[in-house]
Amino acid sequence: MRYSKIRKMDISNGPGVRVSIFMQGCSFHCKNCFNPETWDFESGKEFTDDTIKKVLELSNKDYVKGLSILGGEPMHPNNIEGTTKLAKAFKEKYPDKTVWAWSGFLFDRDLKDKEAMKYIDVLVDGQYKDELHNPKLDWRGSSNQRVINVQESLKQNKVVLCKVNL
Repeated sequence: MRYSKIRKMDISNGPGVRVSIFMQGCSFHCKNCFNPETWDFESGKEFTDDTIKKVLELSNKDYVKGLSILGGEPMHPNNIEGTTKLAKAFKEKYPDKTVWAWSGFLFDRDLKDKEAMKYIDVLVDGQYKDELHNPKLDWRGSSNQRVINVQESLKQNKVVLCKVNL
């Protein structure tokens, strides 16, 4: 597994100042994707235990509100194991900070039973659809995408949306 980049102070991918990691590799190839450089599974840098350590160290600041995991596609079969390991380590070290993730896969169809969901607070799901693009939406690019409260969704066994600009 590989990753594209780590941002140590990101204010555009989730609320507050966050550490963000962009996983490498995506098979969706959405039209006008904002990150096409992350599509190639062979590009980027190797994702290792040292990568997780670096993310955890960068997050060890009071002003960092959480971790954002994007792509590429963090929930792709090639990437989900590393995504799970990172999210778990983050939540164990920082239980009061949030983990946000973005995925083209759908929570209720593809992801709700994956171990990674135990550690993710908010999931923005659904592939970006250029014809549904709306720059006024919070945390997502197109109106088909959902901002999901993962832990409440797991408890209630149904999709529970976060209260944002829906």
